Order: sequence, then C-alpha cells, then structure tokens
Amino acid sequence: MLTRKQGSPADRSFGDSDGLFGSLDSVAAQRLAMAAGDIALVLDDTGDILDASLDTREFPDFGDWVGANWLETVTIESRPKIMEMLAAARKGEPHRWRQVNHPASDGDVPLRYTLVQLGDGRHLALGRDLRDVARTQQRLLQVQQALERDYMRMRQLEARYRMLFERSREAVLIVEADSHRIREANPAAYRLAGARADSLPGKKLGGLFDGASRDRLTAQLGSALGSDAAAPIKVTLAKGARAAQVAATGFSQNRRQYLLLIVTPADERPLSDERPLAEIIESMPDAFVVADDQMRILNANAAFVEMVDAASEEQLSGRSLSRLLGRPGIDLDLIANQMDKDGVARNVTSVVRNLSGTSEEPVEISAVAAGDETRHFGFVIRPVGRRLREVATGGEDLPRSVDELTDLVGRMPLKDIVRESTDLIERLCIEAALVYTSDNRASAAEILGLSRQSLYSKLNRYGLGKQGEETE
Repeated sequence: MLTRKQGSPADRSFGDSDGLFGSLDSVAAQRLAMAAGDIALVLDDTGDILDASLDTREFPDFGDWVGANWLETVTIESRPKIMEMLAAARKGEPHRWRQVNHPASDGDVPLRYTLVQLGDGRHLALGRDLRDVARTQQRLLQVQQALERDYMRMRQLEARYRMLFERSREAVLIVEADSHRIREANPAAYRLAGARADSLPGKKLGGLFDGASRDRLTAQLGSALGSDAAAPIKVTLAKGARAAQVAATGFSQNRRQYLLLIVTPADERPLSDERPLAEIIESMPDAFVVADDQMRILNANAAFVEMVDAASEEQLSGRSLSRLLGRPGIDLDLIANQMDKDGVARNVTSVVRNLSGTSEEPVEISAVAAGDETRHFGFVIRPVGRRLREVATGGEDLPRSVDELTDLVGRMPLKDIVRESTDLIERLCIEAALVYTSDNRASAAEILGLSRQSLYSKLNRYGLGKQGEETE
C-alpha cells in the first residue's frame, strides 16, 4: 500500500488507498509494477536482488541479476546513486527518481529508477528505459552542432564578403529599392563622392548625381529590379562633375528588395589593364609585400606567403610587418629612413621570420615608397641563405647523412653547417611523409602541418618535384 510518506511531498495520495488497492492479488500487483516501469526489481535492505521482472528481448544482458547485488549491475559512476537510494529507502525518506547506467555488450543502458517500500525490509525498484530519450537527445545535439557549424560558415563567408566590399577599388553602394536611400557604402564610394566617413547611409542616392542624371538613374534602378541584364548607364557626379558609369543589380534580403550599385569613373583605367601586372607580381619567385603607412600588410604574393609558412594571404592581411621582417625596431626603421632620404632602399641585409617565430631566413630587401598624402610601401624580399649555401658547397647535392655533415667541418662555418643540417632534416621528413602517404601530396602536406603550396615549393627546392606520380 502506498502512503504519503513514500511519495514526494508534492504528490497527492489516494484518499481511499485501502479500498482501491487492498484487494489486489499478486498477479494484479505484478501487472501494476510492470506498467509503472520497464524493469522491476525486488530488493532487500542491503540491495541484494531477490527477484526481477523484465523483457529479456529488450534487455538481453540483464537476465542473470537474481542473487546479485544491485550495486554490481551498474557502472562505477552510478554506484553512489544506488547507495543513496537504498539509504533513503531504509530511513523511509520520500523517494525520487535517479538515473543510473547498466553496462551491456553494446554500450551502457541508461535507466531511471525509483524505490517503493514493500514491507518486511523489502523494496521494489522500478526502472524506466531511457535509451529512446538518449537517442533523441543525441539527435538534437547533432542538429545543434550542425546548425552551429553552418552558422560559423556563414560568419566566415560574411567576413570574406565584407573584406571584399571594404577593399574593392570600385565604388559599391547598397540602396533600398523602394526609397532609394543608401544603406551601405564602401570606402571607394566615399572617396568618389567626396563625402565624410559614415555620412552616406540614410541619404538619397540621387544627391550624388547632377539633376540631368537622376531621371536616367531612376529608370535604370527600375529596370534592374525587373531584369538581370540591365545595361549600365552614363551619369555625372554632383561633386566635381566627373563622368561615371553606373551598373545596378537587384536582390532580396529579409523579404525586402535592395539594389547593388557599382559606380566607375569614366576616366579610370580599366581593371583589365592591371591584371597582367597583378598576375606577374603573384607569380614572382621573390617575395613581394605592400604595406600601409603603419607598416601593416595590405597585400602579399604567394612567395611571401610560403616564406613565412602562412596558410593564405588573408591570414597575413593587417599584420604588422615588423613581426615578420627584420630585427624588431631596427631594420624597418632603417629602411624607412633610407626611403625618406633617397626614395628607395636597395639590397638591405635582414631576416624573415615565420608566423610561429620558430625560424629565421636571411634575406635581401629592396623597398620603395609611393603616395603623397597616404603613403604605401612596396618590399621585394629575396632569400639569400640558400644561394650562399650553394656557393659554399660548390654546387654539391644536399648532405644525406650525419657523416656527410661532419665532413663539412673545416670547409664551412658552423652556422652554415647548422643550416645544412636543418635542410637535411626537412628533406628527410618530406621524403618520409611522401612514402607514408604513397606520394599523396595533399595528405603529406596535412601530416607535416604545411599548406599544399608550401609543400610544392619545398619539393621543387629539394629536387623532389617529379618524385612519383601525384595523387590526390
């Protein structure tokens, strides 16, 4: 018979428990116990299992519990909970549900138990299977993790497009389709309009152009909303009366329509004229870096990215060049002073450090400054350590063993021998990675902690570029 003492203080007991349950026979009591839980255990005060009722199809590993102690059927971390439940039952304290785990052949099985006093020092443990709940929780966790990954990817994409928007040399405006008010403008748009920073959002687009251009612009914006192939139009800017060309494209966001406008001055050199130069700089074997007046990196070619062991140019953008180039507070200041005096700096001996600061490489630096109001600096960085080592060794192949390295004592300075040993170790590690991955260079780069571009450069450096067939 259940009493209020056995239940939770918040429970409501039956008013006539004797009348309702006093006539229950053993079969009815068993059915009631099994309906209350998936497992029913009869225990003594010490926790020994006197009898058990369960579906062996659902719990195939639990059929031999009779005679064992309840503590022995649960995982180690669940035993304190069992001891607390038995102690509370012996004291007649109100029962509460506790989750415990039972070890099984296919993993732990979670069950939620409560204890009911039967009298004569016996207790009934009712357990409910939580595997379905656990699987549901696991699915929810997987969905949450997937959403978080998607959110991070969206944030990364947003950051990349934001950088493209801010760094674009073309004037870009985002305009509300219904009101023609400017929502966003990049720095190039502010320069083209001759406006102060952050002064364009909220203003009418037509205010940037002269009166004769506004009607054509209004028609152009309407066409851009209805067609993906609206032709650019010629306009005249209100400030400076400069001729320009406007291209517009419509898009939707958050159930509202917007227009993306690209404004190009008519006297601006086409971008196609600059592409060969950009491609040449990117393909240069020597490192090339452009920095602002604070010596922060704006652009870097592939050779410099590989030289400092960076993953991409984006990883370097905005970093202080002094952290990677020269002795801190010395070399770059000397180069800047030389450019102030002569306009250029030529063949300055210095060093380049990798991003982690774990290695240095001797280099020669040539630099030039450009711009009057806003100065920018261009650096050509040429490694000289490898060239010096090639001259010192008379064009011999890289040493292949410790014995060959020690034979260099007396023929080369110690610092050059140390550099040779570093190259030897690097080459042997690359060869070992290629053997381990069956010449899969993408996998070799991953286990070596290198970018694929950096690995290819090192393969060419050590004459391993044609070793085996590349597999991806």
